[in-house]
Amino acid sequence: MTHSGDLPGTVHEKRAIRAAMRDRLVHVPPATSRHLCERLASRLLTETPACIACVWPLPGEVDLRPLCEKLHQHDWRVLIPETPPKGSPLIFRQWRPEAEMKQGRFGTSYPDGPVSVPDVILVPMVAFDRRGYRLGYGGGYYDRTLARLPGSKPVGYAFSAQEVAEVPVGPFDMALPIIITENEDIIRDMSSD
Repeated sequence: MTHSGDLPGTVHEKRAIRAAMRDRLVHVPPATSRHLCERLASRLLTETPACIACVWPLPGEVDLRPLCEKLHQHDWRVLIPETPPKGSPLIFRQWRPEAEMKQGRFGTSYPDGPVSVPDVILVPMVAFDRRGYRLGYGGGYYDRTLARLPGSKPVGYAFSAQEVAEVPVGPFDMALPIIITENEDIIRDMSSD
């Protein structure tokens, strides 16, 4: 899957990075995911509880389920995305620990809960760079969702092993203001925009 506006060279570069990341992520220890969740929790729990979009993990991804539990315990409303047909933004459904999870598109899972709009969106990625650009799976779901919800605060998260020198950027790609890894917070300088 690619954005229809990506240039052919960009498409090939993105495909190559995705393949390299699949190989690289096999070697990330499970403890790294727990540490990243702890860093996200310590950063988020300093803020007033809000409505936050998390992600139910696919194999090899950061497992945010412990973070979902902790945020819920601290009165945050946790949302999990349902992946709609291609070309549409994500639909966010409320999650609770006892929620029944349904099978979604592309192997995803989402709760059978009411639809809501998040104040904060945790944005997963395949790769990222220091400029705040991310590479997703190629469907453009988060790009469309962030464009549709400009009042929601995006927070990227990834393993440090997912950093690349430069993510190829297409016309619809948006830089994130912050990306949190298990080691650091990478904050983009917004004054240069």
